[in-house]
Amino acid sequence: MRRWTKRLGFGAGILLICAAGLGFLVLRASMPQTTGNLVLPGLEKPVRVMRDAHGIPSIAAASRHDLYMALGFVHAQDRLFQMDMQRRLGAGRLSEVVGDAALGSDRFMRTLGVYRRASISVNAVSAEFRTVLDAYSAGINAFLHSGKTLPIEFTVLGYRPDDWAPADSLVIGKLLELQHSGNYRQELQRARLAHLLPAGEMDSLFPDYPKDAPVTLRELAALTDGPLLDRVLDALPNDRSPQRASNNWVVDGAHSVTGKPLLANDPHLEFTAPLVWYLARLEAGDLDVTGAMIPGAPVVVLGHNNRIAWGFTTTNADVADVFVEQVDAADLRRYATPQGTAAFDVRDERIMVKGHPPETLTVRETRHGPVISDIVKDMPPAPANSALALQASYLNDDDQSVEAIWRIGLAKDWASWLDALRLFTAPAQNMVFADRNGNIGFIVPGRIPIRKAGDGRMPVEGASADHDWAGFIPFDQLPQTFNPKAGHIATANNKIVPDDYPFLITHDWDAPYRIERVEAGLAATPKQSIESSMLLQRDIVSLAAKELLPLMLAAEPSDARERAAIDMIRRWDNQMAADRPEPLVYAAWVRAINKRLFQPRLGIIYGRYWSPSARVTQSVLKNNPAWCGDEGCPRLMAAALRDALDDLTSRYGATMALWRWGEAHRASFEHPVFSHIPVLAALFDRHPPAGGAADTVNAGGFDGGRDDVPFADHHGPGLRAVYDLADPDQSTFQIALGQSAHLLSPYYDDMQKLWMRFEGIRIVREPEGETLTLIP
Repeated sequence: MRRWTKRLGFGAGILLICAAGLGFLVLRASMPQTTGNLVLPGLEKPVRVMRDAHGIPSIAAASRHDLYMALGFVHAQDRLFQMDMQRRLGAGRLSEVVGDAALGSDRFMRTLGVYRRASISVNAVSAEFRTVLDAYSAGINAFLHSGKTLPIEFTVLGYRPDDWAPADSLVIGKLLELQHSGNYRQELQRARLAHLLPAGEMDSLFPDYPKDAPVTLRELAALTDGPLLDRVLDALPNDRSPQRASNNWVVDGAHSVTGKPLLANDPHLEFTAPLVWYLARLEAGDLDVTGAMIPGAPVVVLGHNNRIAWGFTTTNADVADVFVEQVDAADLRRYATPQGTAAFDVRDERIMVKGHPPETLTVRETRHGPVISDIVKDMPPAPANSALALQASYLNDDDQSVEAIWRIGLAKDWASWLDALRLFTAPAQNMVFADRNGNIGFIVPGRIPIRKAGDGRMPVEGASADHDWAGFIPFDQLPQTFNPKAGHIATANNKIVPDDYPFLITHDWDAPYRIERVEAGLAATPKQSIESSMLLQRDIVSLAAKELLPLMLAAEPSDARERAAIDMIRRWDNQMAADRPEPLVYAAWVRAINKRLFQPRLGIIYGRYWSPSARVTQSVLKNNPAWCGDEGCPRLMAAALRDALDDLTSRYGATMALWRWGEAHRASFEHPVFSHIPVLAALFDRHPPAGGAADTVNAGGFDGGRDDVPFADHHGPGLRAVYDLADPDQSTFQIALGQSAHLLSPYYDDMQKLWMRFEGIRIVREPEGETLTLIP
């Protein structure tokens, strides 16, 4: 037996070595060619792809056709698996390759019809942009048919990607629209909470919440109930958004050291490996545009050309509503409308599932939109035979948003930039602008609905037309300004319109912590430079902590450990520094307070509402102290501090002075597939220590509802940029990992250390590095 055990062990070792060797060979064979000449069928003239020391390509072509064909080829070289996963996500086809773990996501995407709508939208784009989409697709397909070994993910999952089509690029834009427009989830959560809590307590959970809203909900009580809402919320794909965190600001020439405008932007998205962003410079004829792209789409999303620069933050505009439709009890195929009953539009979606039989999903749509409650399998009829339908401005068949972003890269001034944005649908963004003539501007483009009644915070009945949409805010009346007297514009997901603005944008503005720090930073340095703006982007002062700590420090310590922790926090400067213990103690304490404060009231739905903002915690402590229990809020604070210190001691040892925020708050750049396989996760994932928090300018969102890694930083500024309109080529960029998704590439994570040190790089016209010439 011992001899056979040794032989089996030896055999297993040999197999592991062979597998590792095979994996290495596949990894090496899939590395892209970046020097010499390479034939690319379909090109009209040679194209130069010049990569700098970080693998950032500058692509120079004689025509736009050749430029975008080469771009498709280069994107496929560096990020093919990421691109394929994104289009599969949008098409509801992840289960085909990863199994039933993705069924929830696939059901949701098929129900919304995201890819169907993107396919129809191909017919809505201009002939000019259609040639761009076609050329880009041809470049990707040339790579797919080149005989090159595909990235190792395809080998592990055992499939080959389909050819690329123009709709695949448009669905990338649809995903951004969906990910940045999550208000419908908040509507469902508010409705669920309103079943549990009286009006006064709802006001505390949602400060500034209209006091008559629970009355509206009571009118809907016959149409919805808690279990229905619970099951729908549970069935929605896992989504930690919206994490409301992005910053941008622009100053005019009178407020910059160069005498020309300066624009800064650091959009915050979920961290992944590879990162969503890809840097490039594109040149063909009069086209010269540089910046950040999302592989899969042939557009520079954020960046500059030789005349203008632009940057975005999310507006959090409410562009989606949940309608409670009344199903005809006598005929379940029909639902109530103002004109009587109407038949649901019905279609069947066949979802292929790796390792399992296919699933057929029946999708119903009403006059408002798809019935999202149907994503719950085996859902019994809801009270009064209701169904929840989603109306969203981005669920349309004539979406030209991707083309609009392409066209702003061609714009030369404010007027042509606005003309491009007239095509934009979603997601509504706070867009700032600067040009070399010294102008600065701001607009929130997109389709933002005008409601006949209601404020979009709660689901509304759909049988009447009372809450229907009456159209969209006219473009010329959207929030905008040009060359304001203040000489600067700044946004950080904060409220952007005054109370007398005639239309509803949203009630879900983010707390003003970051915008207050940005405004203070601009005031402290009246003449901005690239260096001062980069310094402001790294700001980690937590105004939320400054605001909440006076209430927390009312805790009555019961032992030396608690007194030491309180003394430490009293001396703290409110900076969420990676190399300090105080931010960790503070974050763990707030987490424990929220658990003790909210879990008894919210019960099973606490997990969805684990992390209210500091303003919500304050609101409850001040307005509903009964939530603290019979012993009062100071004792709850002390008990929560004990909870936090016990938890941190179990994780990091008993010496408080050795605890570090960056050890707990590691940026989580995780591979979408391999992060679930420990051996491969160790190779592909990256977890550098990070400072900041969700409320700091240098943001770092975490999910405190998780017990395993409650403070892991999973959402933040994967991209930072500062544009100098005196000389756009002096603009600086930072991305958190690297350009390549190939593990053996020197560009896989080479910019991570620069990102951690807040060191920018420049993207020059003709970099000194590897040059690949693509020839017809």
